[in-house]
Amino acid sequence: MKRVWLGVVAFTIVLSGCAQKTPHFFSGLPEGITLLEKHTEQPGKVGIPYSKYQLNNGLTLILSPDHSDPLVHVDVTYHVGSAREEIGKSGFAHFFEHMMFQGSEHVGDQEHFRLINEAGGSLNGTTSKDRTNYYETVPANQLEKVLWLESDRMGFLIDAVSQRKFEIQRDTVKNERAQNYDNRPYGLLWEKMGEAMYPEGHPYSWQTIGYVDDLDRVNVNDLKAFFLRWYGPNNATLTIGGDIDIKQTLLWVKKYFGSIPRGPEVKDAPKQPAVLKQDKFVTLEDRIRQPMVMVGWPTTYQGEASEASLDSLASVLSNGKSGLLYQTLVKTEKAIDAGAFHSCYELACGFYVYAMGDSGQKGNLTAIYQELMQALDSLKSQGVAQEKLDQVIGSAESNAVFALQSVSGKVSQLALNQTYYDQPDRIEHDLELLRAVTPESVMEVYNRFIEHKPKVTLSVVPTSKTNLAVRQATFVTPPRTLPEYAPVTAEQLAYRKPQDDFDRSHMPEVATAVKGKMPELYRLHMQNGIEVLGTVSSETPTVLMQIRMPAGHRYVENGKEGLSSLTASMMMEGSQQRSMDLIETELDKLGSSISFGAGNYTTTVTVSALEKNLQPTLAIVQEMLFQPAFNKADFERLKKQTIEGLIYDHQKPDWMASEAAREILFANTAFERSGDGTVSSVQALTLEDVKRFYRQNYTPLGAQLLVVGDISQAEITDALDPFRQWRGLDAPLLSPQLFTPVTAQHIYLVDKPKAPQTIIRLVRLGLPFDAVGEQYLTQLANFNLSGNFNSRINQNLREDKGYTYGANGYHVSNKETGMMVFSAQVRADSTVASIREFQKEMRTFSEQGMTDAELKYMRLAVGQQDALKYETPAKKAHLLGNILHYTLDDDYIEQRDRVLMTVEKSELNKVANHWFNPDDYQVIVVGDAKTLAPQLEKLDIPVVELEIEK
Repeated sequence: MKRVWLGVVAFTIVLSGCAQKTPHFFSGLPEGITLLEKHTEQPGKVGIPYSKYQLNNGLTLILSPDHSDPLVHVDVTYHVGSAREEIGKSGFAHFFEHMMFQGSEHVGDQEHFRLINEAGGSLNGTTSKDRTNYYETVPANQLEKVLWLESDRMGFLIDAVSQRKFEIQRDTVKNERAQNYDNRPYGLLWEKMGEAMYPEGHPYSWQTIGYVDDLDRVNVNDLKAFFLRWYGPNNATLTIGGDIDIKQTLLWVKKYFGSIPRGPEVKDAPKQPAVLKQDKFVTLEDRIRQPMVMVGWPTTYQGEASEASLDSLASVLSNGKSGLLYQTLVKTEKAIDAGAFHSCYELACGFYVYAMGDSGQKGNLTAIYQELMQALDSLKSQGVAQEKLDQVIGSAESNAVFALQSVSGKVSQLALNQTYYDQPDRIEHDLELLRAVTPESVMEVYNRFIEHKPKVTLSVVPTSKTNLAVRQATFVTPPRTLPEYAPVTAEQLAYRKPQDDFDRSHMPEVATAVKGKMPELYRLHMQNGIEVLGTVSSETPTVLMQIRMPAGHRYVENGKEGLSSLTASMMMEGSQQRSMDLIETELDKLGSSISFGAGNYTTTVTVSALEKNLQPTLAIVQEMLFQPAFNKADFERLKKQTIEGLIYDHQKPDWMASEAAREILFANTAFERSGDGTVSSVQALTLEDVKRFYRQNYTPLGAQLLVVGDISQAEITDALDPFRQWRGLDAPLLSPQLFTPVTAQHIYLVDKPKAPQTIIRLVRLGLPFDAVGEQYLTQLANFNLSGNFNSRINQNLREDKGYTYGANGYHVSNKETGMMVFSAQVRADSTVASIREFQKEMRTFSEQGMTDAELKYMRLAVGQQDALKYETPAKKAHLLGNILHYTLDDDYIEQRDRVLMTVEKSELNKVANHWFNPDDYQVIVVGDAKTLAPQLEKLDIPVVELEIEK
């Protein structure tokens, strides 16, 4: 990435450029492409340079060169989302996102994923209410291939959409809905809120995922008609950023996209803000323990003049620990969580506040709702201080710079803003709107949209406990009024076939391979024991720093699980000099952030700052790190919040499966329980436990400090001088653990009553982490079995059988041990069949190994990822962290690459034979035990019903 230069005014970042409008043919361009405008860098200002073009078929093209890393990011955004769907055909936009990965006329089934993975890249697609996008990040030499792939599915998809693919992806979408909505705590919240907020038929009255009934009643031709209506080049924006040659890229775009015919004309949809005539109270019963209330008011639409003031109002109410709702509800323990946000879309927006009650006596939503409304009323009397708005602006300005650290981040902004506003770079425009917000304008939108205005109040309560709701429901979603379904016939489809002067069936040849450049590292060793590893990254004027201390879960004594996390939380409760809300105020003005988080072996202090504000930020770090407040009241409140957080997590099927795996594989060891603890272990903790853990483990002896940013070794040496005075106890020692493999195979059934889906995990003890040894080889061997989208297990369970939204496998490891996991969340009625398919695929791979083609694919896919490994400060910090944590050589990435390219297939097959035999795995099943227990007996494996300690 090119360096982003800051202006000279303190706390002010000017993010703009010079846009030159050129609405005529620009000489030197390929025929059929017109340059519309160029946006260039200007001294002392920050922006995203780009050039915008249009093809004769209406396709908008945006190019943004960035030669700092050998990678490119390609985004194709279609201006169609769920808001363009017809009543009774909800979910089509998202459904078609799935279909776009199923192959096209010149690209075989599942080949899109395979080819991008093989190229060392990553890809995905997303659907929102207003747009759908498809994107890839690949090494720069793969750009032509990506353009060939994207153009083929834009121009040649329809004939490849078969009834079989349609049915499989319909099952996949249903599984996705069940996994992410029906089987997730609070998962139906937005569906119920949308049905109440918007009248029937409004484009936002249904969710992007759609209704299952709608998906069931349509046919493949309905889906093809949707594509032909909305997926023309004139309704699309192609954005390319990274290490590109503009002239060559234009020629490729012309070649692959220029012949695709225009689609039907697309007009902007009319703005449709919701209008409520009276309050609506809605009750949603869910399999939860902590009631929650959400209140929503209709506001305006995306881009309207009052949007910035509404966004600022949400920030004032909900900006960290200084926010009004935190101060009045959470800090006073009237709620365990509370917040506000302004959710804005192209046609309509809404303002929302929420609060969550605890699982005990303070779960009555009537009282919480009253407190929530009183907090809003207090805003009327108190007003909004300019200092609060200064915090909002400071955070927004720094966030604008941090967002430019990756090519994908820049490309995504350009694509989104072009789609919605016909203005790719709006950073400066948006910041100017934010800077224009005043206390008066915030109160004006509060009065206009919130105070005494009709609203929707949604109470989410535990099943059969409607007495906890704010009020008896006054609105229940009525039966849907659907038009008579008239299936689309093949004769009604208006095909548009591109006519090319080249053979599209030949995939483009790839240019010379590119290689990521390992960053240059420097080391410092402080006399007090701190080891510093850093690298200079001058692409943005920012610094990312991590201080890692030997204070992770592993250092907590048995029976005090949760202590390391609770101590880290206490470090975020202010210092002996200032409260945390005062500290947050200063950090926001600086555009900096500081956080403490406990992991398995370390507690990490993560610091992000603009380079010019690093020194004052580090002064705050020292204050928080060396002078924590450790107030009794904060401790009691945080302990209660931690317990409620555990209760919240323990409702999730994924957590139940993970805990079962720990109990089964790591019995009688330090890894038997989650480091976050149990309700009983956290309840027993005292403030003295926290203080003692802090004294013993927050020590420079054994501490590691990572630095990635726009700061030289000499400058960071000076900046870190105060940390040389840090003194502490010797680094604590770990007691060795003895891990005993579980021999006899069992199915462990964990009850999740009435769960619509089942989580399946096959688990066994694995190996500790090593960079180039057998643990690394298991990852390589697993790549084709379950380590990528095109792996055998995922293709079987998702693409062939339609049992799941996704299935995978992995070898997770730490310094002392590891675990092999194969996992999927499947339809409840396919539980036994899914286990059998897991066993079949694992057994076949274990006994027969991989094919020559799979070996080649794995080497290409894993070997070409280097170009993407070092791009952002966060990725560089991860690399540095591994080097320090595992005492690796600085060139360990190169060592792994050599192993990758030279390991024999026979050696990988030997590893597979040892590690992937399904008979060596314990089977964990989380679902409705009443219905599953009789079915599981068919597998002839002893079934044990397992009760998870919570």
